[in-house]
Amino acid sequence: MTFSRLLHRVLTNSKVGSRSVFTSSKPDVANPDWLRVGLAFGTSALLWGLLFKQHSTDAHEYRVRNGLE
Repeated sequence: MTFSRLLHRVLTNSKVGSRSVFTSSKPDVANPDWLRVGLAFGTSALLWGLLFKQHSTDAHEYRVRNGLE
């Protein structure tokens, strides 16, 4: 058996049992879980805020060390 046939056979067999064990039902895309959406966006906003704060601190320290300020 050639490698491509073997690979094709493996790929077709793996698609049969591809549903996750941890999912009992399909997610309802018409009614999202707003708590999870809010947590995701809130976390993202917090991390961006921390990134901008750290950048401004680093830029200020750079200017002070090089005598630019």
